[in-house]
Amino acid sequence: MARFTLSPASATTANVILSIFVLFNNLLWPLFVHAVVDDPSSIIILPPHSGSNRHTMFLPLFPSTINSSRASSISGDGKSRRQLQKSDYHRPNARMPLHDDLLQNGYYTTRLWVGSPPQKFALIVDTGSTVTYVPCSTCEQCGKHQDPKFDPDSSSTYKPVKCNTDCTCDKTKKQCIYERQYAEMSSSSGVLGEDVISFGNQSELSPQRATFGCENLETGDLYSQHADGIMGLGRGDLSLIDQLVDRGVISDSFSLCYGGMDIGGGAMVLGGISPPSGMTYAYSDPVRSPYYNVELKELHVAGKRLPISPSVFDGKHGTVLDSGTTYAYLPEAAFHAFKDAILKELHSFKKIRGPDPSYNDICFSGAGSDVTKLSETFPSVDMVFGKGHKLSLSPENYLFRHSRVRGAYCLGVFQNGKDPTTLLGGIIVRNTFVMYDREHAKIGFWKTNCSELWSSLHDSGVPPSSPDSNLSPNESVSSAPIGTPYHIAPGSKVGSIIFYMSLNIRYSKLEPHIKELTQLIAMELNVNSSQVYLLDFIPEANGSLTIWSITPPKPAEYMSKEIASNIIARIAEDEIHLPKIFGKHRISNWYIDSDPNRRQTHIRYKPVDSAMPEQELQPL
Repeated sequence: MARFTLSPASATTANVILSIFVLFNNLLWPLFVHAVVDDPSSIIILPPHSGSNRHTMFLPLFPSTINSSRASSISGDGKSRRQLQKSDYHRPNARMPLHDDLLQNGYYTTRLWVGSPPQKFALIVDTGSTVTYVPCSTCEQCGKHQDPKFDPDSSSTYKPVKCNTDCTCDKTKKQCIYERQYAEMSSSSGVLGEDVISFGNQSELSPQRATFGCENLETGDLYSQHADGIMGLGRGDLSLIDQLVDRGVISDSFSLCYGGMDIGGGAMVLGGISPPSGMTYAYSDPVRSPYYNVELKELHVAGKRLPISPSVFDGKHGTVLDSGTTYAYLPEAAFHAFKDAILKELHSFKKIRGPDPSYNDICFSGAGSDVTKLSETFPSVDMVFGKGHKLSLSPENYLFRHSRVRGAYCLGVFQNGKDPTTLLGGIIVRNTFVMYDREHAKIGFWKTNCSELWSSLHDSGVPPSSPDSNLSPNESVSSAPIGTPYHIAPGSKVGSIIFYMSLNIRYSKLEPHIKELTQLIAMELNVNSSQVYLLDFIPEANGSLTIWSITPPKPAEYMSKEIASNIIARIAEDEIHLPKIFGKHRISNWYIDSDPNRRQTHIRYKPVDSAMPEQELQPL
C-alpha cells in the first residue's frame, strides 16, 4: 500500500520484516515484505529523506494474477485486447469529488458511505493500496478522525466475513481478519466485513455490496491523521475497483484528477468514461509489476533529452505511478542528470536553503509569487513514453513552494536512495486528468484544470468525446454515428453543439483576444456572440486546444434542427476563417449535447499555472 508518512522512519525500519495476510474469495494471499535495504528482493521504496514533513513510500507486493473474468482481454504477450462482447460505456460510473490538498494534508480524500442507514467516511484515495478500511466502533486503539467510527450493529446490512480454511482468522476462529504494517512503523488491523457501500448523490452507480476492513487497531500516522481511513484502488481481489469490476457493475477503469499548486480538491471517476481529445497514453503492463506502471523512456529538460539510457527507468519495479505519494523519486543516475539540467537552466537564480534544515533541498529565490508566471522562468520538462508519446509537465508538476521565503520554490523531485525504481507521486499529475484504463492495459494523461473538471463532470456527465467519435453524449462508443456531418438523428434534441479547435498560438498570447475570437466564431457560424462560450483550454506542444459551445439564443430552449444542421455543416467543413493573429487552426471534433440546461455551464478557464485560493470542492 502506498502511504504518506508524516513522521521520520525508525532506524530499525531497514531490518523489520513486514507481513500481510489478505484472504478473500477462497484465495490465500501471503504477502511477505522484507524491508532490508540491501536485499535485491526488497520492495520498499525509502526516499533518502527523513523528518517531520517528508513522506515515505511503502509498496506491498502481492501475487499479480489475472482474474478469470477478465482473462480474455489479455493476450500471451501481456498486451490488452478489446473485448467485443461488451462496451466500457454501457455501464454506469461513480463521479466523486476529491478534497484536501496534496502538500498541506499529504493526501487527497473522497467521501464514501457504508452501511444501512449510511455512515459517512473521508478516505484517502490510494492506487497503491488494495484494502478499503474504516475505523470500527469496537476499535481499542483508534485516533480521533474526521467522522464517527463505523458501527456494524447500527447497519441492518452488515455481515462479517466468517472464518474459513482459506483465511487468517481471529482468536475466536469466527471471523477473517486483515493486517497492514508500514515502513514507518504505523499499522492497521481489524476484521473483514461486508456491507452496502454508497458513492454519493452525484453518482450514476447505485450502492453496492463490498468487502472492507473494520479497524480494531491503528498506530503511528494512521492514528494521528485527520482522514478516517483508506480507499484501496490498486490491483487485487480486495480492491474496491476489482470488486466492482468482478460484479460487472463498472468497466475496468477509473480516473483521478488532482488540483494544482495552492489548490485543494479535484475529481475522481470509478468506471469508464469517453476519453478526452488529446490524451497522451502510456502502456501499463499488469504482468511487469503489481503496481500501476508506465513505460517511461526519456526525460527532457528545456527541450533537451537527458543523457541517460531508457533502461534506467526500467529497474526493479520500473516506473510506478502512485496517488498516495507526494513527490517524485528517480534512480540515482536519472536524478543527477535531471538536477544538473535544471540547475543549468536556472543559473541566474539564487540558490537558497530549503524550508527544513533537516533536508538538503534544492531551492531557488527570486521567481515571484505569481504561479501563472512560473513557465516563463522555469524550464519545460517532458516525459516521453513508449512509441514516443510525450507528456509535457508544467513547473507546478516538479516544484513546490518554499514555505518560509516568498517567491521561492524547491524541486519536488528527489533521488530514490539506491533503489532503481522510478516513483511518480501526486505532484507529477497536478492538474492532470489520469485515466487508469486497466482493461486495455494503458494509462492516459490529459492536462486540464482539475478544480474545474468536477464542474464539467457534474454538469455534463462526461468530458467531450474523442475526435474519432462524432457521437451524442447519450450514445455509447459502439453505437452508430449520427450519420452525415449535417444530419440530426430523428428524435434527437439539440441543447448545444460542442466543438474542438486547435490553434498554433499559446494561451498567453491568445488570452487578450478571447473576446475577439468569440465574436469572430459567432460571425462565421452565423450566430449571436452571446451563444458562443469558451468551455476549456488545453495547452499543446505547438499551441492550444480550445473547446467551444454553441447554445440556443434563449435559455431552456432547444435549437431547431435546421439551425443546428447549418451550424454543424459550417463546423464540419471548417468554414471558420480567422485573421493571421490567431495563426493556423484546425477543427478536430464536434458533438451534440442534448440537455438544454447544460448549455448554461460556462466554464471560465484558468490556465494550469494560474493562482487560485485553496479551496475544497463542493461536497456531495
